Amino acid sequence: MSLRNLLPSILIGAVASARSMTPMASIALARFAGRRTPGHLMLLDRPVFKAGAVLMGAGELLGDKMKTAPDRTVFLGLAARVMSAGIAGAALAPKGSEREGAAAAVATAVPLAYATLAVRKRAMARMGQTRSGLIEDALIVTAGAAIVALCMGRTSR
Repeated sequence: MSLRNLLPSILIGAVASARSMTPMASIALARFAGRRTPGHLMLLDRPVFKAGAVLMGAGELLGDKMKTAPDRTVFLGLAARVMSAGIAGAALAPKGSEREGAAAAVATAVPLAYATLAVRKRAMARMGQTRSGLIEDALIVTAGAAIVALCMGRTSR
């Protein structure tokens, strides 16, 4: 398995480092639109999980702006990143390489969570929590959507 084949998984792991639910929400929205993942994806093929992923993604975007929002590096934040990056990384990996894709995404998401937090804290000091969060949202949601759009093909109907 080459690094190039795992690049979508690595990139979606980078997205998960900043917004834990965006990778699954991006894939769920693409699945609602009739797109298919390269890797086998069982969970997000179920309507209740697709809807839940989209709702959790939207909820995270709103919750991140709250003063009481915890850092992304707390235990539950990292656990959410591991779960989301693993599922999305497996889905975007070539068929038969889902485990490698999941591992690559998780190996990217967890250490980058610390780096993206440091950048966000600097941005918060300069422009405040809400403004810095909205800018980060725009960048991360756009990146997640672009990665998923480039990697997912049309289903045959």
